[in-house]
Amino acid sequence: MKRMGMIFRAKANKALDRAEDPRETLDYSYQKQLELLQKVRRGVADVATSRKRLELQLNQLQQQSTKLEDQGRKALALGREDLAREALSRRAALQQQVTDLETQHATLQGEEEKLTLAAQRLQAKVDAFRTKKETIKATYTAAQAQTRIGEAFTGISEEMGDVGLAIQRAEDKTQQLQARAGAIDELLASGALDDPTGTAKDDIAAELDRLSGGTDVELELQRMKAELAGGTSQAIGSGGGSPQQAIEGGTGQGQQTQQPQDTPRFDKQ
Repeated sequence: MKRMGMIFRAKANKALDRAEDPRETLDYSYQKQLELLQKVRRGVADVATSRKRLELQLNQLQQQSTKLEDQGRKALALGREDLAREALSRRAALQQQVTDLETQHATLQGEEEKLTLAAQRLQAKVDAFRTKKETIKATYTAAQAQTRIGEAFTGISEEMGDVGLAIQRAEDKTQQLQARAGAIDELLASGALDDPTGTAKDDIAAELDRLSGGTDVELELQRMKAELAGGTSQAIGSGGGSPQQAIEGGTGQGQQTQQPQDTPRFDKQ
């Protein structure tokens, strides 16, 4: 169970690490610091309000104390010592309350000063954190952009990887189509495939073209033989040879010997 829990925490931590954006984390931390600073400021305001309330109470008590002192002096002037004593007693009780309130006032004033100083220090820290936060965010954004550019140049990014695969598939399909087109052309030329449009040559047409090329060579050869035979006949006539030899040697007297021509053979493939 401990191992499963450790594996789960490790995988969860890895997933959170991939999903975490440092810029968002910094912004969240800055927001929390602002909230804390706001609470400190509210605390300073509350203490200042309490201090002000004590000051108002002190003023009221001092006014009552002054009033009782005047009443006691008037009673004593009128010969009412008992009233004067009562007024002075009440004034003494008020003075005790004034003393207690003054002690509380001094305490609140000290707390207010401490909170005010703490708020100022916290404000300075928040301002410094904000500057550092923006610097880190700018540096992170620049590093992220530089990394993406580097990955794009090297082709290891996901987007460029998909582009590279698409190009490779396109090249493979192009080569496959070129190979197929070449094979079809070879099969049409050899006669293994028929062209329904009639543009490709069949076996008979190919054989006729081959024989036509050979016939031109044979005709040229027969012409050369005739020229040679004619030259030999003239040589015999001038040398006194026998007529039989002249007839056998050449065409003589304008006669032209016809040579048999090879009959074209149509080989069916």
